[in-house]
Amino acid sequence: MGEIRDRPPVKLICGFIYGTEEHFNGAFSKLEHLYGEADFVSELIEFDHTQYYHHEMGGGTLYRRFCCFKKLIPSEDLPDIKIKTNDIEIEFANPEGIRQVNLDPGYISASKLILATTKNQQQRIYLASGIFAEPELYFQNKTFNAWEWSYPDYATEKYIKIFNHIRKIYQHQIKEIGMRFI
Repeated sequence: MGEIRDRPPVKLICGFIYGTEEHFNGAFSKLEHLYGEADFVSELIEFDHTQYYHHEMGGGTLYRRFCCFKKLIPSEDLPDIKIKTNDIEIEFANPEGIRQVNLDPGYISASKLILATTKNQQQRIYLASGIFAEPELYFQNKTFNAWEWSYPDYATEKYIKIFNHIRKIYQHQIKEIGMRFI
């Protein structure tokens, strides 16, 4: 029988897809108000991996950024965070209710990157309040790796480099608070 023990807190991350810096800045500001100061914001990345959001967000060029927050969180907070990010998407929707920013919250732990989603699939695990956990990447051989179901953009070298960087920030934080990095 395995020993039940406390797990370290995890590193809250959020992915943004948006068309204008105004939408990014507004949503980012709301997230910092809710979760505290960010300790990393990625460079601007053109989002061209799917056309899924183009019609909804106006058909122009879309961009992607990732951020993470200094304050570590319990992993069980993820459903509430996803509900709040959905509310932020609604708040920034245009007058017709069309989304102008897409927010993908999740977390990084020592061994994985998990995203929150409202959509069920065979690999997703139900958490609470209509929210599922999507195991998006796993850490092995000193880097994050994609699963067969991972979103294609999350499997790119550019994104993997970002997530490895965030994991190093997280690793340093865990060591600073005297916990094991597991």
